[in-house]
Amino acid sequence: MPEQEQHERERQEQEQREMAEALEALRRGAPAAMDQLLPLVYGELRRMAHRQLRLEPAGHTLSTTAVVHEAYLRLADQAGGRGGWVDRAQFFAVAARTMRRVLIDYARRHRAARRGGARAAALPLEALELDGAPEIAVAERADSLLALDEALQRLAAMDERLARVVECRFFAGLTEAETAEALGVSQRTVARDWLMARGWLYRELRDDVA
Repeated sequence: MPEQEQHERERQEQEQREMAEALEALRRGAPAAMDQLLPLVYGELRRMAHRQLRLEPAGHTLSTTAVVHEAYLRLADQAGGRGGWVDRAQFFAVAARTMRRVLIDYARRHRAARRGGARAAALPLEALELDGAPEIAVAERADSLLALDEALQRLAAMDERLARVVECRFFAGLTEAETAEALGVSQRTVARDWLMARGWLYRELRDDVA
């Protein structure tokens, strides 16, 4: 309905204005700015985490809420150290990178807890072919995620933007449109970069498990 669409558009515009105000307050060093920002970004951070964790075993210690809180705390530390972010897009680009670090750090702890046990099953390379949310359970794919993280570091050394696209699309589960906004590029560029990055990672990970 037109009236409903108008109401939703106005709500989104209001949230964007409030987020812009919170980010500006962060740049000014206002102590309460992160508290102002949290309710505006919590839903999106939770959606990002849920996409990544939807295949986690029921009752596992790594929950959507735990990932969101850890990511938010790290973002808060970053904000305190450098005075905030320029805009909403940059915030979620950094949030995607932070989500990657939270998941990789968890995978590293999970692998260490096995104390030299058998390696987990290799990363299903077809996961990188998906156009939607990731299909990887962190606890069951700790070795695979760590191998992917190492490959991403090599990719970033070659092409930083390709690695950022993977962070947004794979680790944060952002759509092409959301990734384009976060990185300040066109959707066509994201689509091309995502295709190139997947192909490169596919070859790297195939060689790792060959």
